[in-house]
Amino acid sequence: MDLKNQIQSLAKKYHADAVSCRRHLHQHPELSFHEFETQKFVEQKLNEYGIADHKRMANTGVVALIKGKNPEKRVVALRGDMDALPIQESGKKEYTSKNAGVMHACGHDVHTSSLLGTARIINELKSEFEGTIKLIFQPGEEKLPGGASMMIKEGVLENPKPDSVIGQHVMPQIDAGKVGFRKGLYMASTDEIYVTVTGKGGHGAMPHLTIDPVLIASNIIVSLQQIVSRNAKPSLPSVLSFGKFIANGATNVIPDSVYLEGTFRTLNEEWRNEAHKKMKHLAEHIAEGMGGKCDFRIMRGYPFLVNNEDLTTRIQDFAGEYLGNDKIEELEIWMAAEDFAFYSQQAEACFYRLGVRNEKEGITSSVHTSTFDIDENALETGMGLMAWIALKELGREA
Repeated sequence: MDLKNQIQSLAKKYHADAVSCRRHLHQHPELSFHEFETQKFVEQKLNEYGIADHKRMANTGVVALIKGKNPEKRVVALRGDMDALPIQESGKKEYTSKNAGVMHACGHDVHTSSLLGTARIINELKSEFEGTIKLIFQPGEEKLPGGASMMIKEGVLENPKPDSVIGQHVMPQIDAGKVGFRKGLYMASTDEIYVTVTGKGGHGAMPHLTIDPVLIASNIIVSLQQIVSRNAKPSLPSVLSFGKFIANGATNVIPDSVYLEGTFRTLNEEWRNEAHKKMKHLAEHIAEGMGGKCDFRIMRGYPFLVNNEDLTTRIQDFAGEYLGNDKIEELEIWMAAEDFAFYSQQAEACFYRLGVRNEKEGITSSVHTSTFDIDENALETGMGLMAWIALKELGREA
């Protein structure tokens, strides 16, 4: 039996176990940097699969090695993230979250269980390939500073150093059984914005005796959109959004201060730095000009994500061989962010999308929603394809 058929057969054989893993993780989600039980579960499964070469990293992460013949020949790293989101899951399924207010609404339960399945397949085939597979079970993708940055600082890309890093992420806009790729720039950087506007509160009927921070903050939000619409080149996509505006007054009470939170995203580091300065300068001067003050703080987040052109071309070709070219979709630039970007800044990397949609079954909800779910047939595709890609990449000619 050739390698592809072996992998497809093993993916089918272990699909039920991958579903069981996914449902266990979905029922027991843990927030970023608190994945203690998830870590234990991953270690337990690796031991069960006969993969003993693993260690803890970044407090709640796990890194494992599967060595084939001539393990120094080439090293390929595979990454799956493990954390959940602070969302209350709606609906009742047999695997609905048991942890109130916490849910795997971004599919990290899928990524972890799929990577476990991939590991099991590869470990069974370790006598048939040369090189080493490094498995990265990563915490804290959803929260700054990002588990990827922490694992890199602790040496996840050393000893052994991977020649490439590969990750996959669920995408409910793509049907289960299909995958999506984009070469080059793919996802945006992300920065968190925290703003406190201070004025002088008072009676709503006597605004002339106040310095209205609600009015100042409103002007700041509207004016900051000029940073994107009138300063960014059309070739530099940018997004500036504010999702929190707290003015804790009343119908007849102007508060002393207003608090804002937002996000800024772009695909160019030079423009990112310039925009930070422009936003802070504009906000502070608007507040000053209206008699108030503005504390404008930017927490720098993940960099933009770049898929290495050559690596992504090869992997897309491998995916076509495994699934058929009709199962491959081309992706657009996406202004969401991912801490996999840290790997892409340090090594040849490819981050692709795993389809999980099934309209007939009503599985269409977006990530980060309380109704998010997947067609679990996607797990067979995910773990088999990643195993195939990894072993093809190990075995390619230099």
